[in-house]
Amino acid sequence: MLSEISGLMVFKAQYQTALISLRLRDWLLIFVLALGCAALAGPAFGRTVFDGDWSVLIVTRGGACDPAYRYGVRITDGTVANDGSSAAAVQGQVTPTGAVRVTVRSGNQWADGSGRLSSNRGGGVWKGQSSNGSCSGAWEAERRD
Repeated sequence: MLSEISGLMVFKAQYQTALISLRLRDWLLIFVLALGCAALAGPAFGRTVFDGDWSVLIVTRGGACDPAYRYGVRITDGTVANDGSSAAAVQGQVTPTGAVRVTVRSGNQWADGSGRLSSNRGGGVWKGQSSNGSCSGAWEAERRD
């Protein structure tokens, strides 16, 4: 009787191990297929023709801001950010067609800009607030890399 019980326990352990192994294989297959589908679909913003380092000249046309600023920005997967060359926080997005929206902040000063990029150049307008009051102007961008 004891040998029958121990035999059943060994059989049960082998059956459970095989069942777990089959389930694991099934889940692994599902995971690999899902990962493949996600890779084919791609992200909302993937690598764009605008990705890289840019130099942006911001010119004041009206208001109480300094006459001009120059910022380095880096575009990665359509996301605009400071390239590390200044203390200003730069955030924005470039669409696949080149439409761009950016916000620049430094202390209590800020500017919102919009415009369009081509493969090597771009431009647009901005408005913002300095410590001396509101201001506005235009911006030009040029690819650095």
